[in-house]
Amino acid sequence: MNFFFEVLIGGLLSGVMYALVALGFVLIYKASGVFNFAQGAMVFFAALTCVGLTEQFNLSLWLAIPLTMIVMVALGLAIERIVLRPLVNQPEITLFMATIGLTFFIEGLAQLLWGSQPHRLNLPIEDVPIEILMEKFNIIVSQFDVIAALICALLVTGLALLFSKTKIGRALRAVADDHQAALAVGIPLQQIWGVVWAVAGFVALVAGLLWGARNGVQFALTFVALKALPVLILGGFTSVPGAIVGGLIIGASEKLAEVYIGPMVGGGIEGWFPYVLALLFLLVRPEGLFGEKIIRRI
Repeated sequence: MNFFFEVLIGGLLSGVMYALVALGFVLIYKASGVFNFAQGAMVFFAALTCVGLTEQFNLSLWLAIPLTMIVMVALGLAIERIVLRPLVNQPEITLFMATIGLTFFIEGLAQLLWGSQPHRLNLPIEDVPIEILMEKFNIIVSQFDVIAALICALLVTGLALLFSKTKIGRALRAVADDHQAALAVGIPLQQIWGVVWAVAGFVALVAGLLWGARNGVQFALTFVALKALPVLILGGFTSVPGAIVGGLIIGASEKLAEVYIGPMVGGGIEGWFPYVLALLFLLVRPEGLFGEKIIRRI
């Protein structure tokens, strides 16, 4: 039983980090109706930029992080201004294809600036078991995973409160419901989009630092965004609480499936089990747990 809880807790902690990545998708989709396929590339760009500043310019980590934050906010604003704004009122598939193009551009730019070699990112958080849990309950839980999950939880909670309790949040919800109506009542649509893309850049930075410290700063970080897709399908593309709940479900289920089902099928199912779960969920509730149900008349 202790081993079960050990696996479950580890999965839930990973799920909180998945939720943070998924939140970047949700914020942009709520504000502009754009599925930002480039979010994973932004995570990679943020982590590689931070490491590049420390290694090539000999900057301390505490100086490199705020500088990278400025770069990511500027990147988000530039994407909104140069790419999204000229494509306003274009079909959704056009916007989606634009973000796919952005993905390859950002990935190439990151490697052009900082190189394509894998890097280590050492955050001042030790990846060691928590002694009290190991001694009293014989459960091994990484201190890094707990602190990373707490950071993600605080950020997700703060953003959820920002967009649910503040004036910006009310404007965001109005924009998400109807762009034209929001413009009619004087809501500055382009400013709201700029804020959301800037926040998405900041979220990508935090996710890049945590996942980069855990798995190394390498091209594989771009695939973290793909793991957020099942999270969005389960939680709903327009729901911040859905991103949290979906992340917890995906994180826990993939770890438990790998441990208890993996040996029966030869192992290695952690990578694809979330997508199977999401596919099955689509058949039952396509809009997600917290998404708005759309009724189509035939």
